[in-house]
Amino acid sequence: MYFKRKAYDRLLEWKKQHAGKYSILLDGARRVGKSTIAEEFARREYRSYILIDFANASAAVMACFSDIQDPDMFFLRLQAVTGVQLFENESAIIFDEIQLFPPARQAIKYLVKDGRYHYIETGSLISIKKNVKDILIPSEEMKLSVYPMDYEEFLWACGKNTYGIIRSLYEKGRSVGQQINRTLMRDFRIYMAVGGMPQAVEAYVNGKSFAEIDTVKRSIIALYEDDFKRIDPSGRISAMYRSVPAQLARGLRRYRVSGATGKQKTNLDDERLYDLADSKTVLLSYNSTDPQVMLSASKDFDSYKMYLADTGLFVTLLFIDRPETENDIYAKMLSDKLPANLGYLYENAMAQMIAASDRELYYHTWEKENSTHYYEIDFLLTDHAKIKAVEVKSSGVGKHESLTRFKEKYSGFVRDCFVFSQKDIQKSGGLIYLPIYMAPAFLEKQENSGTE
Repeated sequence: MYFKRKAYDRLLEWKKQHAGKYSILLDGARRVGKSTIAEEFARREYRSYILIDFANASAAVMACFSDIQDPDMFFLRLQAVTGVQLFENESAIIFDEIQLFPPARQAIKYLVKDGRYHYIETGSLISIKKNVKDILIPSEEMKLSVYPMDYEEFLWACGKNTYGIIRSLYEKGRSVGQQINRTLMRDFRIYMAVGGMPQAVEAYVNGKSFAEIDTVKRSIIALYEDDFKRIDPSGRISAMYRSVPAQLARGLRRYRVSGATGKQKTNLDDERLYDLADSKTVLLSYNSTDPQVMLSASKDFDSYKMYLADTGLFVTLLFIDRPETENDIYAKMLSDKLPANLGYLYENAMAQMIAASDRELYYHTWEKENSTHYYEIDFLLTDHAKIKAVEVKSSGVGKHESLTRFKEKYSGFVRDCFVFSQKDIQKSGGLIYLPIYMAPAFLEKQENSGTE
């Protein structure tokens, strides 16, 4: 099943403006739909295409690359082996899972220069980096990050057109009413429960039970962990990945590697962290030590939080200790009746939405006076020379002291402070309250206004 994806429009832009001079690499976590998007695009937008899946390529296909210095012979042999006729300026060649065959990636430079066809690559960045130590990385290559399906894409898959309504409600900035808010919040909780991995979304669209959907998500997590173990047989990367929900639940000021592995952090753990981040299965949010300057300029690389790239997988990982996550747990989650405070679950959803808008993640902490406690702002967004501060709660109730103090401390730099929760739109105490299902529209507005 093919779902409408926003990456498709980005590929159209590449084909129109850049394909004559650059290939394009779709990178992202495994199972986010990179290969499906690439093949669907080639099928619809070109007269013909050849798909080379390096995970299953035949010896005859691989042998074609021995003639890469002679493009005429390379293309003749490739067409003969695949049985697909290529047409100049009307055909595309897809190198799927290109990280498994580094010589193909190195060949991109010469193939693009040849100019007869367009080239689309897919791959996992972590594996690419581990397999390109001895080859020349092509400068004739653009990158397109592919994320799990965002909320709008999820609604498209479900056949709902409510995102346009949500956008309009956000732009009006008035209360939507208790009944409408309750309905829209339940839809968003379904998205959090299912997540944005296309296999899980397909299972949901096909009417599978949440227990069956959970099985799909567990298989994806198992696939990730197999990948981690190939890179790090010690199991520490897997432990770091699995500890994300627990560390967020504890409300720690920053992610602690020792809290995941049970051992003192070493320099090798830094490398493991970067490998985990490169896998695109997690999102790192860095502490900005001085939000008065550019967030990236005050990034503290030793102080960061970690989220999962997909909130649906986050939900499954929360209950990974059970043989399977029962339907009743999902039912309680959808009706907002789980006993635990799941503010960190909504926080992960916000991190996922910010990342899907192609922004880096930042937060800020500072010490309380005469106290061992601290203030914390969950997320910071730049708005030209100003900052927008974001706090995420499951209920929305509370004094939000951190936001209030932050606004006072950086009064000359703060434009607005927002609380995202399940509550309806309102303004109170200098804060703007928004229901979390409006976060994509909020972030979309920031992008259109030219923010970072």
